[in-house]
Amino acid sequence: MKSLWRKGFVLIAIGLLFLTGCSDKYPVLNPVGPAGEREKNLIVLSAVLMGIVVAVVIALLAFIVYRYRDKPNNKAAYKPNWDDSKILEVVWWAIPIIIIAVLSFYTVRDTFALTKPPKNSGEPITIEVTSLDWKWLFFYPDQDVATVNYIDVPAGRPIQFVLTSDAPINSFWIPALGGQEYTMPGMAMRLWLQANEVGTYTGKGANFSGKHFEDMQFDVNVVKETDFNKWVDKVKSSSDAFTKQEYQKLAKPGVTGEKSYSSY
Repeated sequence: MKSLWRKGFVLIAIGLLFLTGCSDKYPVLNPVGPAGEREKNLIVLSAVLMGIVVAVVIALLAFIVYRYRDKPNNKAAYKPNWDDSKILEVVWWAIPIIIIAVLSFYTVRDTFALTKPPKNSGEPITIEVTSLDWKWLFFYPDQDVATVNYIDVPAGRPIQFVLTSDAPINSFWIPALGGQEYTMPGMAMRLWLQANEVGTYTGKGANFSGKHFEDMQFDVNVVKETDFNKWVDKVKSSSDAFTKQEYQKLAKPGVTGEKSYSSY
Protein backbone atom coordinates (compact mmCIF):
# COMPACT_ATOMS: atom_id res chain seq x y z
CA MET A 1 0.00 0.00 0.00
CA LYS A 2 2.82 2.41 0.85
CA SER A 3 4.38 1.66 -2.54
CA LEU A 4 1.09 2.59 -4.29
CA TRP A 5 0.89 5.95 -2.50
CA ARG A 6 4.56 6.63 -3.17
CA LYS A 7 4.06 6.07 -6.90
CA GLY A 8 1.06 8.39 -6.83
CA PHE A 9 3.04 11.21 -5.24
CA VAL A 10 5.85 10.71 -7.78
CA LEU A 11 3.39 11.06 -10.68
CA ILE A 12 1.92 14.24 -9.18
CA ALA A 13 5.41 15.70 -8.69
CA ILE A 14 6.33 14.93 -12.31
CA GLY A 15 3.10 16.61 -13.50
CA LEU A 16 3.84 19.76 -11.50
CA LEU A 17 7.39 19.79 -12.86
CA PHE A 18 6.10 19.81 -16.44
CA LEU A 19 3.83 22.75 -15.63
CA THR A 20 6.69 24.92 -14.37
CA GLY A 21 7.75 27.58 -16.85
CA CYS A 22 4.55 27.06 -18.84
CA SER A 23 4.12 30.77 -19.65
CA ASP A 24 6.24 30.54 -22.80
CA LYS A 25 5.36 27.05 -23.97
CA TYR A 26 1.65 27.25 -23.13
CA PRO A 27 0.32 30.74 -23.94
CA VAL A 28 -3.26 29.56 -23.31
CA LEU A 29 -2.35 29.39 -19.60
CA ASN A 30 -0.64 32.79 -19.68
CA PRO A 31 -3.03 35.03 -21.68
CA VAL A 32 -2.39 38.72 -22.35
CA GLY A 33 -5.99 39.83 -22.89
CA PRO A 34 -9.40 39.71 -21.19
CA ALA A 35 -10.88 37.09 -23.55
CA GLY A 36 -7.97 34.72 -23.00
CA GLU A 37 -8.07 35.37 -19.24
CA ARG A 38 -11.75 34.48 -19.05
CA GLU A 39 -11.18 31.29 -21.03
CA LYS A 40 -8.18 30.34 -18.86
CA ASN A 41 -10.29 30.72 -15.72
CA LEU A 42 -12.90 28.41 -17.23
CA ILE A 43 -10.21 25.84 -18.06
CA VAL A 44 -8.82 26.01 -14.51
CA LEU A 45 -12.31 25.66 -12.99
CA SER A 46 -13.06 22.63 -15.17
CA ALA A 47 -9.72 21.03 -14.34
CA VAL A 48 -10.19 21.57 -10.59
CA LEU A 49 -13.71 20.09 -10.57
CA MET A 50 -12.63 17.10 -12.64
CA GLY A 51 -9.52 16.72 -10.49
CA ILE A 52 -11.70 16.47 -7.39
CA VAL A 53 -13.67 13.62 -8.96
CA VAL A 54 -10.52 11.80 -10.08
CA ALA A 55 -8.88 12.22 -6.67
CA VAL A 56 -11.95 10.86 -4.84
CA VAL A 57 -12.27 7.88 -7.20
CA ILE A 58 -8.57 6.99 -6.86
CA ALA A 59 -8.74 7.35 -3.07
CA LEU A 60 -11.80 5.09 -2.91
CA LEU A 61 -10.11 2.56 -5.18
CA ALA A 62 -7.04 2.47 -2.94
CA PHE A 63 -9.23 2.17 0.17
CA ILE A 64 -11.31 -0.70 -1.25
CA VAL A 65 -8.25 -2.60 -2.46
CA TYR A 66 -6.63 -2.22 0.96
CA ARG A 67 -9.74 -2.81 3.09
CA TYR A 68 -11.18 -5.77 1.24
CA ARG A 69 -8.05 -7.50 0.02
CA ASP A 70 -7.82 -11.23 0.53
CA LYS A 71 -5.79 -11.88 3.65
CA PRO A 72 -6.02 -14.05 6.74
CA ASN A 73 -8.24 -12.70 9.51
CA ASN A 74 -9.69 -9.90 7.35
CA LYS A 75 -12.34 -8.24 9.51
CA ALA A 76 -14.09 -6.43 6.63
CA ALA A 77 -17.84 -7.04 6.68
CA TYR A 78 -18.91 -9.85 4.36
CA LYS A 79 -22.36 -9.18 2.84
CA PRO A 80 -22.92 -11.45 -0.16
CA ASN A 81 -26.59 -10.43 -0.49
CA TRP A 82 -26.04 -6.64 -0.26
CA ASP A 83 -27.10 -4.83 -3.46
CA ASP A 84 -28.59 -1.46 -2.52
CA SER A 85 -27.86 1.73 -0.59
CA LYS A 86 -30.09 4.76 -0.98
CA ILE A 87 -27.54 7.00 0.75
CA LEU A 88 -24.72 5.98 -1.59
CA GLU A 89 -26.96 6.37 -4.65
CA VAL A 90 -27.91 9.89 -3.59
CA VAL A 91 -24.24 10.75 -3.07
CA TRP A 92 -22.91 9.41 -6.38
CA TRP A 93 -25.73 11.01 -8.36
CA ALA A 94 -25.79 14.32 -6.49
CA ILE A 95 -22.07 15.06 -6.87
CA PRO A 96 -22.02 14.76 -10.72
CA ILE A 97 -25.24 16.80 -10.98
CA ILE A 98 -23.73 19.60 -8.86
CA ILE A 99 -20.49 19.57 -10.87
CA ILE A 100 -22.34 19.68 -14.21
CA ALA A 101 -24.60 22.47 -12.95
CA VAL A 102 -21.61 24.59 -11.86
CA LEU A 103 -19.75 23.97 -15.14
CA SER A 104 -22.88 24.72 -17.17
CA PHE A 105 -23.49 28.02 -15.42
CA TYR A 106 -19.97 29.37 -15.88
CA THR A 107 -19.62 27.98 -19.42
CA VAL A 108 -22.85 29.62 -20.60
CA ARG A 109 -22.06 32.88 -18.82
CA ASP A 110 -18.54 33.15 -20.23
CA THR A 111 -19.51 31.98 -23.73
CA PHE A 112 -22.11 34.72 -24.11
CA ALA A 113 -19.72 37.29 -22.60
CA LEU A 114 -17.13 36.46 -25.27
CA THR A 115 -19.55 37.43 -28.05
CA LYS A 116 -19.27 41.08 -26.98
CA PRO A 117 -16.31 43.49 -26.89
CA PRO A 118 -14.42 43.69 -23.57
CA LYS A 119 -15.89 46.27 -21.20
CA ASN A 120 -14.16 49.51 -20.25
CA SER A 121 -11.84 49.36 -23.27
CA GLY A 122 -11.05 51.74 -26.09
CA GLU A 123 -12.67 52.19 -29.48
CA PRO A 124 -12.96 48.82 -31.27
CA ILE A 125 -10.93 48.12 -34.39
CA THR A 126 -12.15 45.78 -37.13
CA ILE A 127 -9.95 43.35 -39.05
CA GLU A 128 -11.46 41.25 -41.83
CA VAL A 129 -9.74 37.87 -42.14
CA THR A 130 -9.72 35.54 -45.14
CA SER A 131 -8.04 32.14 -44.93
CA LEU A 132 -6.48 30.95 -48.18
CA ASP A 133 -4.33 27.98 -49.21
CA TRP A 134 -1.90 28.34 -47.31
CA LYS A 135 -1.83 31.91 -46.12
CA TRP A 136 -3.83 34.52 -44.17
CA LEU A 137 -5.16 37.72 -45.75
CA PHE A 138 -6.12 40.65 -43.50
CA PHE A 139 -8.09 43.79 -44.39
CA TYR A 140 -8.34 46.90 -42.20
CA PRO A 141 -11.57 48.62 -43.38
CA ASP A 142 -11.15 51.69 -41.18
CA GLN A 143 -7.51 52.24 -42.16
CA ASP A 144 -7.90 51.01 -45.78
CA VAL A 145 -4.76 48.86 -45.67
CA ALA A 146 -4.20 45.12 -46.03
CA THR A 147 -1.58 42.59 -45.00
CA VAL A 148 -0.67 38.97 -45.60
CA ASN A 149 0.58 36.63 -42.86
CA TYR A 150 0.93 39.32 -40.18
CA ILE A 151 -1.11 41.95 -38.38
CA ASP A 152 -0.34 44.99 -36.27
CA VAL A 153 -2.85 45.88 -33.56
CA PRO A 154 -2.90 48.60 -30.88
CA ALA A 155 -2.63 47.45 -27.28
CA GLY A 156 -5.66 47.91 -25.07
CA ARG A 157 -8.25 48.21 -27.85
CA PRO A 158 -10.92 45.58 -28.59
CA ILE A 159 -10.47 43.87 -31.97
CA GLN A 160 -13.39 42.46 -33.89
CA PHE A 161 -12.18 39.82 -36.32
CA VAL A 162 -14.63 39.13 -39.14
CA LEU A 163 -13.67 35.71 -40.44
CA THR A 164 -14.31 34.00 -43.76
CA SER A 165 -12.52 31.64 -46.14
CA ASP A 166 -11.82 31.32 -49.85
CA ALA A 167 -10.35 27.84 -49.34
CA PRO A 168 -11.21 24.76 -47.23
CA ILE A 169 -12.59 25.40 -43.76
CA ASN A 170 -9.93 26.52 -41.31
CA SER A 171 -9.77 27.72 -37.72
CA PHE A 172 -8.35 31.12 -36.71
CA TRP A 173 -6.48 30.99 -33.41
CA ILE A 174 -4.21 33.34 -31.44
CA PRO A 175 -3.51 31.26 -28.29
CA ALA A 176 -2.20 34.16 -26.17
CA LEU A 177 -5.32 36.27 -26.83
CA GLY A 178 -8.19 33.81 -26.80
CA GLY A 179 -9.99 30.85 -28.29
CA GLN A 180 -10.34 29.84 -31.89
CA GLU A 181 -13.13 30.48 -34.40
CA TYR A 182 -13.81 28.75 -37.71
CA THR A 183 -13.38 30.39 -41.11
CA MET A 184 -15.88 29.05 -43.67
CA PRO A 185 -16.62 29.96 -47.30
CA GLY A 186 -19.75 32.06 -47.70
CA MET A 187 -19.97 32.94 -44.01
CA ALA A 188 -18.75 35.79 -41.80
CA MET A 189 -17.94 34.57 -38.29
CA ARG A 190 -17.04 37.10 -35.60
CA LEU A 191 -14.49 36.92 -32.81
CA TRP A 192 -13.71 39.57 -30.19
CA LEU A 193 -10.17 39.66 -28.81
CA GLN A 194 -7.92 42.18 -27.10
CA ALA A 195 -4.21 42.36 -26.25
CA ASN A 196 -3.16 44.36 -23.21
CA GLU A 197 0.60 43.78 -23.41
CA VAL A 198 2.97 44.99 -26.12
CA GLY A 199 4.78 42.13 -27.84
CA THR A 200 4.71 39.68 -30.73
CA TYR A 201 2.44 36.67 -30.50
CA THR A 202 1.78 33.73 -32.79
CA GLY A 203 -1.45 33.12 -34.67
CA LYS A 204 -2.16 29.94 -36.55
CA GLY A 205 -4.62 27.81 -38.45
CA ALA A 206 -5.88 25.22 -35.99
CA ASN A 207 -7.72 23.08 -38.55
CA PHE A 208 -5.90 20.65 -40.84
CA SER A 209 -6.02 22.13 -44.34
CA GLY A 210 -3.71 20.03 -46.47
CA LYS A 211 -0.14 19.92 -47.69
CA HIS A 212 1.23 23.14 -46.14
CA PHE A 213 -0.93 23.17 -43.02
CA GLU A 214 2.13 23.92 -40.86
CA ASP A 215 2.70 27.17 -42.81
CA MET A 216 -0.67 28.62 -41.79
CA GLN A 217 0.95 30.80 -39.13
CA PHE A 218 1.19 34.57 -38.74
CA ASP A 219 2.67 37.15 -36.36
CA VAL A 220 0.48 39.38 -34.22
CA ASN A 221 2.44 42.54 -33.42
CA VAL A 222 0.87 44.33 -30.47
CA VAL A 223 2.14 47.91 -30.36
CA LYS A 224 1.32 51.21 -28.69
CA GLU A 225 -1.44 53.33 -30.23
CA THR A 226 1.04 55.88 -31.58
CA ASP A 227 3.19 53.15 -33.12
CA PHE A 228 0.11 51.61 -34.73
CA ASN A 229 -0.76 54.92 -36.40
CA LYS A 230 2.84 55.26 -37.60
CA TRP A 231 2.68 51.74 -39.03
CA VAL A 232 -0.51 52.56 -40.97
CA ASP A 233 1.10 55.69 -42.39
CA LYS A 234 4.21 53.75 -43.38
CA VAL A 235 2.18 51.06 -45.16
CA LYS A 236 0.18 53.70 -47.04
CA SER A 237 3.32 55.52 -48.19
CA SER A 238 5.57 52.57 -49.07
CA SER A 239 3.38 49.69 -50.27
CA ASP A 240 1.51 48.94 -53.48
CA ALA A 241 -2.27 48.85 -53.74
CA PHE A 242 -4.10 45.57 -53.44
CA THR A 243 -5.71 44.70 -56.79
CA LYS A 244 -7.98 42.00 -58.11
CA GLN A 245 -5.04 40.51 -59.97
CA GLU A 246 -3.03 40.37 -56.74
CA TYR A 247 -5.92 38.61 -54.99
CA GLN A 248 -6.21 36.05 -57.77
CA LYS A 249 -2.50 35.38 -57.40
CA LEU A 250 -2.76 34.96 -53.62
CA ALA A 251 -5.82 32.75 -53.88
CA LYS A 252 -3.88 30.08 -55.74
CA PRO A 253 -2.64 27.28 -53.44
CA GLY A 254 0.88 27.99 -52.29
CA VAL A 255 3.07 29.48 -49.56
CA THR A 256 4.10 33.14 -49.37
CA GLY A 257 5.80 35.50 -46.93
CA GLU A 258 4.59 38.67 -45.24
CA LYS A 259 3.16 41.41 -47.46
CA SER A 260 1.58 44.84 -47.01
CA TYR A 261 -0.80 46.89 -49.22
CA SER A 262 -1.48 50.60 -49.11
CA SER A 263 -5.14 50.29 -50.13
CA TYR A 264 -7.66 47.78 -51.42
